[in-house]
This record gives sequence, C-alpha cells and structure tokens, in this order.
Amino acid sequence: MAEPEFSARGVRIARWPRSLTRAGEVRIEDGRLALLTSYGSEIDSAPVSAVRAGRPWFAKADETVATVNGTKYRLTLHSDDGGDRGRDGGDAEASGRFLAALKRAAGRS
Repeated sequence: MAEPEFSARGVRIARWPRSLTRAGEVRIEDGRLALLTSYGSEIDSAPVSAVRAGRPWFAKADETVATVNGTKYRLTLHSDDGGDRGRDGGDAEASGRFLAALKRAAGRS
C-alpha cells in the first residue's frame, strides 16, 4: 500500500452550520480526497479533479473551505509540530500544505 500524498489528523470537519467531527482526517491518496471521522468512517470522498478548495478572505489562517460532491465543508487543520501560528492562533502552514497537495494531485500548476 502506497503512502498517501497528504494526510492530516485532528482536523475539525464542519458542514454549515454543524461540526461533523473535531478530530477527523483529511487524506489525499490515489487521486482521491477523503474526509474521515476520528473512527475512520468516510464522511465524503471524490476524485481530486472534482474537488474545489481554497481559503476565503473571511477564513482564519488554519481554515480551508472544500467543496466535495457539491457539499461545502470547512476544514480546520493543525500541523503536528505546532506549525506557523498566525495572529489569530491559526496554522497557515497546514492549510497551505493541504491546498498545495490537492493542486499537485489534480495535476494543476
């Protein structure tokens, strides 16, 4: 089994207006993005080419909004080492790594 291209644990995954998990996992593997609960159950998944993601102007440094199968999810990522905390306590490094990995996996430059 190959290593995932991106994996982050302890991710808060929310679908407005409610939180689905506070310790979930975001994984990019074999050309697919998967959102998982803390127990490993799949919340949603889709080919990376069909996923839209970005950091809106109103989001905190550690937040990313991803649209998977037409559903918008707010992902709050934290790096394992504490990362680069912004002025609001967010982790811009982890969300930046996620967006870059998604772009690479989809073959976008």
